[in-house]
Amino acid sequence: MTTAAKKKITLSSSRDIPFNKLVLSQSNVRRIKAGVSIEELAEDIARRGLLQGLNVRPVTDEAGSETGMFEIPAGGRRYRALQLLVKQKRLVKAAPVPCVIREGGIAEEDSLAENVQRAPLHPLDQFRAFLALREKGQSEEEIAAAFFVSVNVVKQRLKLASVSPKLLDIYAEDGLTLDQLMAFTVAGDHERQEQVFERLKSSYDKQPYAIRRMLTEGSVRASDKRVQFIGIDDYTEAGGDIMRDLFQGDDGGWLQDVALVDRLVAEKLEREAEAIRTEGWKWIEVSPDFAYGHVFGLRQLRGEPVPFTAEEQASRDALQAEYDRLSQENADVDELADEIDERFGELETALESFDERPPAFDTAEVARAGAFVSSLRVERGYVRPEDERPVEPEAGEADDVGAAATGHDSGDPAVVEADAQSSELEEEDGLSPISDRLMTELTAHRTVGLRQALGDQPDVAFLAVLHALTLKVFYQYGSDSCLELDLKSVGFGSQAPGLNDSSSAEAIRARHESWANALPRESSDLWDALASWDGDSHMGLFAHVVSLSINAVHEAWNRRPRALAHADRLAQAVGLDMVTAGWRATVVTFLGRVTKARILQAVSEAKGQGAADRIAHLRKGDMAAEAETLLADTGWLPEQLRTPSSEPDAAPMPESAGPSMDGEQSAENGGETDMANEELLAQNEAPDGTPHTIAAE
Repeated sequence: MTTAAKKKITLSSSRDIPFNKLVLSQSNVRRIKAGVSIEELAEDIARRGLLQGLNVRPVTDEAGSETGMFEIPAGGRRYRALQLLVKQKRLVKAAPVPCVIREGGIAEEDSLAENVQRAPLHPLDQFRAFLALREKGQSEEEIAAAFFVSVNVVKQRLKLASVSPKLLDIYAEDGLTLDQLMAFTVAGDHERQEQVFERLKSSYDKQPYAIRRMLTEGSVRASDKRVQFIGIDDYTEAGGDIMRDLFQGDDGGWLQDVALVDRLVAEKLEREAEAIRTEGWKWIEVSPDFAYGHVFGLRQLRGEPVPFTAEEQASRDALQAEYDRLSQENADVDELADEIDERFGELETALESFDERPPAFDTAEVARAGAFVSSLRVERGYVRPEDERPVEPEAGEADDVGAAATGHDSGDPAVVEADAQSSELEEEDGLSPISDRLMTELTAHRTVGLRQALGDQPDVAFLAVLHALTLKVFYQYGSDSCLELDLKSVGFGSQAPGLNDSSSAEAIRARHESWANALPRESSDLWDALASWDGDSHMGLFAHVVSLSINAVHEAWNRRPRALAHADRLAQAVGLDMVTAGWRATVVTFLGRVTKARILQAVSEAKGQGAADRIAHLRKGDMAAEAETLLADTGWLPEQLRTPSSEPDAAPMPESAGPSMDGEQSAENGGETDMANEELLAQNEAPDGTPHTIAAE
């Protein structure tokens, strides 16, 4: 048998055709703009020339004769780019254009084939091509300008090309997705990348976030307070490496050398502590962080602001004037220029250095006090109880002590008689101190009289309580008040790491300092100062002082169910919202310290059962990390942090109950509650029978 001879293929001829002999064809199938713009394509042609000729067909008249013109069914974007260059007078109208001349067939088919049968470049080929250009000496900016992309895109492509060759080969064979490959760029160590890839094979979770988490294990985030303290620049100058993620927000990246971070923190703390020691403090405590409440029980010294010298005042005024001028000039600007924004930062830092200068303290006080130096702040002027100056007895107190030592304060009738005889004998010599026994009796009568009178004057009673509690909180001199009141304020550093950095703790600290600055330096002046304040100031200080006594901490060794129940009532009364207070469910604060079931319960409550089911197969560590992402900004709180809503069907409070009584207490106390409230109302009745207004109301 003989086989039929195959027909030989004949390719279309090509030639240069003057540009003014070309027209667009209505058969071009591309109608929608896509890809590189005409302007960018024109710039590329001007730089490199026309890399691909046009597909054209002769234009014929009604008789079928060629007119000398050619239409373009395929290559319309290139034609428009050339047309723009002609319009810009960068190309002559009769410039020869390389063209392939097609005869026969369907014009629309040619246009569709040229656009559909074009194979897109694999991303890896583009990454490697950018890398080759970089290795041949082109800068990132030059590459970006040549291909009409941003410099950041070039950096991303170069970063992808720098991943381990083994992983790039796997990506080329579709063994990795592009998102997964992006995640591997976080770490530049090829060996580390390959180790994580091996771990990924046996992991249920192969999502990009899991890859990033594996690569950054054991590193320190740039947002960590330790890094903020030492500064990124000092870390890099010391030889530390930073891992960056060019494909999503990374808050500044991850610092790989944790030991270097800790060493730099310790060295900087020691330098700052050494500078503080030159001020003459008796003791200095240094730590990257102190537990919440570390200053409770210590008396804080009151320093005086150091006045500016004429030169310092002039410098500060000049800085403030420049800051005000820039603020006015840029008041209507949506986005500040980089140099203006940088200058604002410099001015703010300089002004803060003037305004936050440490106060001046009495030299004798400094010799008894100390300071705390941490990565967050320097706290000067705290006196420990054992370093307090001994209180010298006032006039007459020494005689009282001597009398007590000889037993003259006894209730023995013989002693009373001896005192009487002694008084009779001493009358001849003039007035002499009365006996201790009589002094005790007289002051006992006065104490009872004070109790009765104070009970009739709620405003003075409130002032007396405020005076006594303020002494405890700000002066540590409880003996300056005749009221037998006490106030305890416990710290929670061991129960809640990082509590000292919370937004609530910062707000309490600022509020405490504000009140401390408003109070007199000497405790003996406190009563007169408080008496001169208005009611709002009284209530504000009272609320702050009382708030420091709250202890609603669960302690396994100290069961206080009623106290914790009262904390719920107090949270309702003040409208406590722990989300607004800044608490968030993270791996550290909650998710990494509970069972998988509780993690899934949290996600289910916040995002729905579907979201919980999607992470149910993960290991606990991965589940906790993913749950943190899912719960972010949802406002979810564990039950222990939720403020109970008021029960609409709760038993009504008896009309005679005071402000602090509730239905549960009434049930427990039975009729005693009603009796006590009746006595309370009776005591608060004026002589005419009308009840006094209760201050708390």
